[in-house]
Amino acid sequence: MAGIGLKGRALRLRSRLRHTSGVTQEVAQTPLTVDRMGWVDLVLRVVRMMLEVASQVIFGIMYHGSTHTPLPPITNLVLLESASALAIKIRTRKLSSEEVVKSFIARIKEINPILNCVVDDRFEEALQDARNVDDLIRSGTVDGETLSHTKPFLGVPFTTKDCMAVKVSGLRQTAGLWTRKDMVAGEDADVVGVMREAGAIPLCVTNVSELCMWWESSNLIYGRTNNPYLNSRIVGGSSGGEGCLQSACGAPFGIGSDIGGSIRMPSFFNGVFGHKPSYGIVSNLGQEPVASGEAKDFLVTGPMCRYAQDLGPMLKVLGAGNASMLKLDHKVDIRNLRYFYIEDDGGSPLVTPVQAELRAAQLKVVKHLEKAYGIKAKKVSLKKLRASVPIYFAKLSNVEEAHTFCEELALKKGSINVWLELAKWCVRCSKHTFPGLLLGVMEKVSNRHKQTEDFPKLLAMCADLRQEMKELLGDDGVLLFPSHPTVAPYHGQPLFRPFNFSYTAIINVLLLPPHSVRSASARKVVANHHQDRLSLAVAAELEKAFGGWVCPSQVK
Repeated sequence: MAGIGLKGRALRLRSRLRHTSGVTQEVAQTPLTVDRMGWVDLVLRVVRMMLEVASQVIFGIMYHGSTHTPLPPITNLVLLESASALAIKIRTRKLSSEEVVKSFIARIKEINPILNCVVDDRFEEALQDARNVDDLIRSGTVDGETLSHTKPFLGVPFTTKDCMAVKVSGLRQTAGLWTRKDMVAGEDADVVGVMREAGAIPLCVTNVSELCMWWESSNLIYGRTNNPYLNSRIVGGSSGGEGCLQSACGAPFGIGSDIGGSIRMPSFFNGVFGHKPSYGIVSNLGQEPVASGEAKDFLVTGPMCRYAQDLGPMLKVLGAGNASMLKLDHKVDIRNLRYFYIEDDGGSPLVTPVQAELRAAQLKVVKHLEKAYGIKAKKVSLKKLRASVPIYFAKLSNVEEAHTFCEELALKKGSINVWLELAKWCVRCSKHTFPGLLLGVMEKVSNRHKQTEDFPKLLAMCADLRQEMKELLGDDGVLLFPSHPTVAPYHGQPLFRPFNFSYTAIINVLLLPPHSVRSASARKVVANHHQDRLSLAVAAELEKAFGGWVCPSQVK
């Protein structure tokens, strides 16, 4: 998590960023020999380091002395329950669904003026749904045991991001795009539908980045979302509003989607758990923008929550008929797994080096696993990871069936003129965000790159890396991998570090199911395709060993 440190400092996202000294150290350690790096590599590295230093100075001055608005204290302990625990208490009439839904509605009304994470809601309708659930349970027409199998989340409220269609009550589905600001859902997204079939009650939709393609959740319709631990920091994107709401106790669980880290970065930055399932398990239908071709495998929808125990049950529901392929009920013996870890991407010139405190956190996890289970974790180095950024963009631009990002920004009615929009943005006349336009420029550069001899080499590198990972992990291996190279950046700072998302993005094009673990570990746990249960089991172990989510509010 960009704000994660050790011994609670990162949990509060108050640890000082140490990149200025880190960059200085990197400059000192970087041999300026052209024959070793090549001119292009050298120039990129120097430019990136200059941007790092500039961002530290600029944002350090901007936010010096800025005040953090603390969230209201937790006085209702219902807010601290896991979704699974709430479901049991509702079925057994220890709590009413109406009481639970009221509790989370009240919490959202408390925190949203500070965080700006919820963008549309159906509170009154949700309360009526809850009363209907309570009537059903009181009637006794269906016993609790049956309900636990047919409607495992009966009466429990859930939320999702503002790119998923929620037809009931006609919630907005803007995907953060100004020209979609008045659009409402015409049908439920498949994942919303299966959650409702499982008895869960949709409560609201949460903020995203423009068209869900940037890693800070901010747009021209709703503005930006603030981190619950420190308001001056980002929540990540594009499921940032969702991660923020979970962390601040605004909902017990929710749904995110991920094409380059959109579940894992927000989970990391907000201190919660997020899982990107194996591709092909959870339906993506009913969300905007629509993925086409191979990008349908890169885009994966999955669970976000505060407690590891909710991930498996939620994944069973979201996966519907495909969930059995994951064998989630098969018990995993932590001792029988093989463990690998990677400290960094090998030194990409485009990406910030992994912070020392995050490296230390990973070693702490490795030592715990070795001591507690008598295993030996193996440090590995995959040289091709150094090219994660160009590999990711090459794979995205190779999807011929997909609309371009500039076409999506124009609602698929032609294409925006990104250069004209940039000029309009400079005089505050554009209806697009600067990160959105920057991505449009990157897309054009990437498309031009398709004509070069390097392009097929990058595609081949991706195929080779997929095979390397497949052989490394097998059906009993897990890989500990950085979730992000830094703690949570300041608002706007990702523009100075645009490629730091590569630590999550490369996993999408490798078609692997990673899990963002919220604990002192600050890691992704990666397993092979359809081996999600392994990463979930390790996540639960790390939660137990190091602690998981930490409430950003006082608890009274």
